[in-house]
Amino acid sequence: MARRPTPPGTPQPTGVGHVIGLVKAAVPPLHPAGLPFVLAPLAVAAVGRNRKWVRRAGLASAAACATFFRHPHRVPPNRPGVVVAPADGEVALVDSAVPPAELGMGDQPLPRVSIFLSVLDVHVQRTPVAGLVKKVVHQPGQFLSADLADASEVNERNSMLIETASGHDVAVVQIAGLLARRIVCDAKEGDTLTIGDTYGLIRFGSRVDTYFPAGTALLVERGQRTIGAETVLAQLS
Repeated sequence: MARRPTPPGTPQPTGVGHVIGLVKAAVPPLHPAGLPFVLAPLAVAAVGRNRKWVRRAGLASAAACATFFRHPHRVPPNRPGVVVAPADGEVALVDSAVPPAELGMGDQPLPRVSIFLSVLDVHVQRTPVAGLVKKVVHQPGQFLSADLADASEVNERNSMLIETASGHDVAVVQIAGLLARRIVCDAKEGDTLTIGDTYGLIRFGSRVDTYFPAGTALLVERGQRTIGAETVLAQLS
């Protein structure tokens, strides 16, 4: 499991630790999945260091990949019952839809929030609620543009069902996009997750859907920007 979020109330470091913290905040760490994509162009730049265009192209590619795979610290809210955004991006849909059949949540539409991630957004996914992972299912499919409504049903996806301590079922679905060809999910059935945990990643350009219990009042609007692990999507009753 990847790094957990910073717990609320964590004391602020002082002295040298404070300076190091400021640097880390300004330059987010790299997600481990991005290491090969950064090291490969750096190696090209090193081998071709005597050729200016090779060196510059390698360094530029490494910088672009490091930016894509950045993994910033996040501090989730400590209010009980909140559901936070599983990803950075733009809210593309706020509606009701039937959850993926493989999760066994029934055939009735449930409240849903879809977040579209462009190639410029942070691409790690965060756990929207704390709870027990009941199901994790990968479903092969197409690679339509992730901002299309049909992408939820026909695109390749990885679906995860989480049961909260209060007995609510919340589903989060990683959906591949036009350029995305790889979905990473580190969570497994039986895992106990904390709200805001990093559990996966999609590359490059994607979408994440969250399904809520029937009757949940959603607190975001279409077009709103979200911050993974911090933006509150809904309050469970």
